[in-house]
Amino acid sequence: MNQQPDPVDYSKTTDTLTDADVRRTMLAAIRLLLVLSTIGAALFWWRMNWQSAVLLIVGSAISCTSLWEWLRLMTAMNQRMDAGANPRPMGLIVLGFFTRLGLTLIALYASLKYLQGTVFALAAGLGLGLVSLIFEASKLLKRPAS
Repeated sequence: MNQQPDPVDYSKTTDTLTDADVRRTMLAAIRLLLVLSTIGAALFWWRMNWQSAVLLIVGSAISCTSLWEWLRLMTAMNQRMDAGANPRPMGLIVLGFFTRLGLTLIALYASLKYLQGTVFALAAGLGLGLVSLIFEASKLLKRPAS
């Protein structure tokens, strides 16, 4: 007789989800991204060449700054929505967001033009941010409701 595990009820998770939980999850995803990037760069350097390793680091750096920028935007928006909080001005945060997007385009163009590594390394670096965020978010959603 094959018994299946009880499905997790995700509807109760959001009742206890706090801003601090989301912040810890984002910071844990950034830490995991840095570890995975180090391992991935070493593997690309060993199996391909140093240019591919640098492309992976460029992609990971873009992912890391994206996660950090989303954390800043989320924090600023949550402060604005909280009635008693003293919110930070949004102008500088939004300007920083769009500046980072412009710098990302420049970094992507320059790295693809001047480094003769594989594009898959750049894509892997960009994907590592998503993988680490999904991994940490799934840990947050699977935690027992308190």
